[in-house]
Amino acid sequence: MFVPGNELLGGSESRAQSTVERVMTLSEDDVEASLASLHERFTSRHEDLRASFRRNFDRVADYVTSPISKSREELLGAMFTHEVSLEGAAICNPSLVASPRQSGLADGEVRVVMSYRAIGEGHRSSIAFREGVIARDGTFALDALDPFPVVATVGATLMNRKLFHALLRDQRADGDSAEVVLSSLGDEFSEAQLEDAVARLVAQGDTRPNVYRTAQELRSTAAGFYAANFGADISLSRRVLWPAAPDELHGMEDARFVRLVDEGRARYVATYTAFNGVSVAQQLLETDDFVSFVSTPLAGGAARNKGLAVFPRKIDGRFVALSRYDRESNSIAFTDDLHSWDDAEPLEISQLDWEMLQLGNCGAPLELAEGWLVLTHGVGPMRTYAIGALLLDLKNPAKVIARLKLPLLTPSAEEQNGYVPNVVYSCGAFLHHDNVCLPYGVGDQSIRYATVDLAELMNAMDAV
Repeated sequence: MFVPGNELLGGSESRAQSTVERVMTLSEDDVEASLASLHERFTSRHEDLRASFRRNFDRVADYVTSPISKSREELLGAMFTHEVSLEGAAICNPSLVASPRQSGLADGEVRVVMSYRAIGEGHRSSIAFREGVIARDGTFALDALDPFPVVATVGATLMNRKLFHALLRDQRADGDSAEVVLSSLGDEFSEAQLEDAVARLVAQGDTRPNVYRTAQELRSTAAGFYAANFGADISLSRRVLWPAAPDELHGMEDARFVRLVDEGRARYVATYTAFNGVSVAQQLLETDDFVSFVSTPLAGGAARNKGLAVFPRKIDGRFVALSRYDRESNSIAFTDDLHSWDDAEPLEISQLDWEMLQLGNCGAPLELAEGWLVLTHGVGPMRTYAIGALLLDLKNPAKVIARLKLPLLTPSAEEQNGYVPNVVYSCGAFLHHDNVCLPYGVGDQSIRYATVDLAELMNAMDAV
């Protein structure tokens, strides 16, 4: 991981220049000795340590004003490199979806992708993946974890004008100057096209008010759109989505993946919480293959706070999602375009002691003949989390038709301890034959797996 050299405390100037100057004073023998020590200690821990050093040297090469040896370049790159323990603090909050790869399986088996939240130094969260197979009886076997995780390569993506305008409206930044810029762009536009339009706006600073502030707001909004790509030869368990947009620089939390089928096309989408160190926002990930991803901000009041979970298909021609926009109860929202969630209807409020502090969902609903099965989470006394269940009407999911009055899952005695004690939490279960397959985080520190007999669960629910 590249470290730019700025201080969290103290002055605002980067230490890069002075660091480079100090390395330039070393003798060639000292450079070679230092590199030899580095390779002895770290080569076995990384797939290509030299390549990492070379990449990071390229990012500070402008500070070097005279020719230097390749070894000194490599050592300079090492000075701006540090290891990151992706899971050093915890792993938690998994979701399950069917994998795009379903070949080579025995009868009754299904291959699944498990996403989960990896928490490292400074409580910074990233999104990691594992793959495994669920047998007919619900037992789950994870594939072996491959070494040497790889962070996605991040680049630009096209932006949607309608969504962009909705995001500005949420920020109350959709004034005349912003409209001048957006009206000059197509339905989709690139970063370069936006920058050209912003430059034209700034050139009108003598005739339009607040053009510099508007330009800043437009660029800030654009920073939330990006693509993240892996090499196709990078195995799934090595792929890591690391914070890239300004709104998520302190974490990408609790991705709720679902396989979404729309007009005959299946793709994977996930909402996740973007945390910038002060406030939260929600982003949407989209992928066909878990190799190439696009991340975009979500707009609208129903997408505020945390915990938006998208249904696996449209209902009456509209996308549907569970929302917790008010931070403490379950609501349902509808939209035409998947990215802007303006309105939410109340669905469930806290009534029982184990959910009295707040309610939320545990991922995308599961479609049954009887209705939409929603796993919920509730928080009660001693900030204890529990998992419950609702059944929504299949045609009118804004209507609750049954619910589980007692928790389906609470922390056992051995699950009470952890990074955050007394927590059981899931971001997405999977329905396989007659079992609800439930991966769940324990104490925001580890992941466990449970199966629930679907018939028994349905019989235990009370009609509303």
